[in-house]
Amino acid sequence: MGSQITLSDPTTVTIPIALFEKLSLNCDRPRDWNKRYGSPTAIALAGLVMCLTPLSCQLMGWRDSDMSGASNNGAHFYCGGLLLFLGGLLDFFCGNVFSSTVYLSYGGFFFALGATLAPNYGIDAHSVSSSGVVGGQFYASYGFFYLFMGILSFIFLLASLKTNICFVIVFLAYSLAFPLLAAADWEKALGQDKETVDQLLIGGGACCFVVSLACWWVLASILLEAGKICKLPVGDLSGLFGSKEATTSDVEKQA
Repeated sequence: MGSQITLSDPTTVTIPIALFEKLSLNCDRPRDWNKRYGSPTAIALAGLVMCLTPLSCQLMGWRDSDMSGASNNGAHFYCGGLLLFLGGLLDFFCGNVFSSTVYLSYGGFFFALGATLAPNYGIDAHSVSSSGVVGGQFYASYGFFYLFMGILSFIFLLASLKTNICFVIVFLAYSLAFPLLAAADWEKALGQDKETVDQLLIGGGACCFVVSLACWWVLASILLEAGKICKLPVGDLSGLFGSKEATTSDVEKQA
């Protein structure tokens, strides 16, 4: 017989140590993190809209703004980067694979964008000419980052087809925005047609603005429901491809 442990009380019970350890480790504990702590979706979406909405306006050149987005760099780090990363990390511990991957990926993108635009990082230093102008090789190289973010967004689009209409709009618009921004960088690398560059940036900014509007709507839906005021419709698509199954993460259910 294996090792045993004896518990003395009015009644003495003898059980194997292995069983005692199993009972101790499998004690009841809350498994639904969202009921205990709340969903981190609103945190991530708030960071996204507060970063992406002004950035999209700048890309479209509204109010004669700087179309590089450099003036929005603080929001890149602390709204788009930090809050999306925090929301994604919390969603990861809630067991939501899709939403955590989305938030962490876009949070990483905004951190990378902020670092690229921040002079202290000196990322473009090797491409700057003696006159202080960034060379074409930098833009030709950086365009690939936008391109593959577009491919990642397209994968997110396919994965979101059973969530809701708002998220489909978000990933569809992102799938268009990133290739347009990549094309703008490649046109900058050629250094020939500024008008074409501006048109591509405006197109990318318009797509990002669509993303922002859809995210504002989802954020409002979540917060108004949390405040027990109302719930805005987001267009449930869970039954689009057959029977309704609980395959979506909590972020899609809550939205």
